[in-house]
Amino acid sequence: MADWKIRAASTADVEAAVELRAVVMRPDLERLGRYDEHRVRQRLRERFDPDHTWVIEVADAFAGCVALRPAEDAHWLEHFYLAPHLQGTGIGSGVLRELLERCDRGGFPVRLNVLQGSAARRLYERHGFEVEGEDPVDVFMVRRVPA
Repeated sequence: MADWKIRAASTADVEAAVELRAVVMRPDLERLGRYDEHRVRQRLRERFDPDHTWVIEVADAFAGCVALRPAEDAHWLEHFYLAPHLQGTGIGSGVLRELLERCDRGGFPVRLNVLQGSAARRLYERHGFEVEGEDPVDVFMVRRVPA
């Protein structure tokens, strides 16, 4: 696994995250008949909140991002994107493990949604997420605080 670190995001990181999202999500969105080149970028621009987002860096370069947004009943894991050439290297698991440990210490369950058929679902299942519900596009998952 490559050396990685996470740092707090800033508003200056939004465009790098937007472009990475477009690349990473394109295959799944096309498969689902939902890819729109403008919308895939605009949705993240509208929802990017640097106060709850971290940038993943490898060799001091932008490699991905992830957000953990506090909500009333849980924290929501959102915008978890890793450069395609780094997927499958263990970085995603390492980042997810670190964020889940923070939530466990605070006693917070974690919720997310993942696109139907996305390989990312296997990552989440390996880390204790269970399906809560689904629709034709999304699978909604939760990871409860371990006993």
